[in-house]
Amino acid sequence: MTTRRRQIWQALVWGLYVALSLVMLASFQPISGSLVFVMGCVGAGLWGVSEALRVLVLRSGWLDGSPRALVLRLVLLPPLFAMGLQLLLYGINWTGLRLGLLQFPPGMPHGLMALVTYTVNTSILLWLWLAVWVGVQLLTRWRLGEIAKWQAEAAARALELQVLRAQVNPHFLFNALNNLRALINEDPARAREMLTRLSNTLRHTLTHSTRERVPLTDELAVVRDYIALEQLHHEERLRVDWQVDPAAAGASVPPMLLQLLVENAIKHGIARTPGGGVVDIAICRQGALLTLVVSNPGRWAPGSTEGTGLGLANLRERLARSGGEGAACRIDTDGGRVTVTVTVDLNAA
Repeated sequence: MTTRRRQIWQALVWGLYVALSLVMLASFQPISGSLVFVMGCVGAGLWGVSEALRVLVLRSGWLDGSPRALVLRLVLLPPLFAMGLQLLLYGINWTGLRLGLLQFPPGMPHGLMALVTYTVNTSILLWLWLAVWVGVQLLTRWRLGEIAKWQAEAAARALELQVLRAQVNPHFLFNALNNLRALINEDPARAREMLTRLSNTLRHTLTHSTRERVPLTDELAVVRDYIALEQLHHEERLRVDWQVDPAAAGASVPPMLLQLLVENAIKHGIARTPGGGVVDIAICRQGALLTLVVSNPGRWAPGSTEGTGLGLANLRERLARSGGEGAACRIDTDGGRVTVTVTVDLNAA
């Protein structure tokens, strides 16, 4: 909360207390100008004392110490500040009466007993105010601590980038971490979910990158996590249509193969198309051949390296290494869409 907003809230709280006090006093005695003036001084004094207590607690670092010491200080301090405030008000009243500037109704409490009574009442008010304020401060610190913990977890995941084998687009990781940082404050629950998805994506890369084949179900799981993170970045601009043949459930594919196809579709299709579009993902099995088709809006000229350069070379290298004899890759363009069709020989698994 900004300083201005905090001061406004404090003024409203003590101003409301003064107004309620005057309403209660009006029920059994006339409200004079002297009484309004004194109650105004009371409100201003309470505002000043509460602000002094706030500054003292923060600058002394009491919220960082032991709860026992904090409670002890918060119990003992308000009566001292209340006594000082009442002595100041007593001096104002006494001076005003002596100079004839103030006049109070007959029978109004005064003297030592009145001073003690007013001090006790002021102490109670300050205790209540401190209880609320300290409670809000502790709650805010707890929330900031939780946010810092999630940020630390995100940073720890980011350290794993040092051992990645360039399987995941660094721009994706940069965007994902930035989006997570923003999401932590807006929607902590969803931020935790996205952090888990990012962790799954990186873990899949680390554990499967050295294997020749991985189950298609594992590949689908990591691609769904990857798409969810990309949708966090592109929002409504990225839509996905899945068509997965149930017969392909037991198939295996080169690791990160489908992820690379989807990454290229999003990076060179959705990201470069105004308004985004739909990425179609179709997987079917015909005997010993598994076909993966990924289609996205965009353009690609045969022989061009734009949009498919390193990605296409990486894809063909994986197919040559572990795709089998029937492995193939074909790129088609039609109607403003680019379609990449990859065939994997399941007998090579």
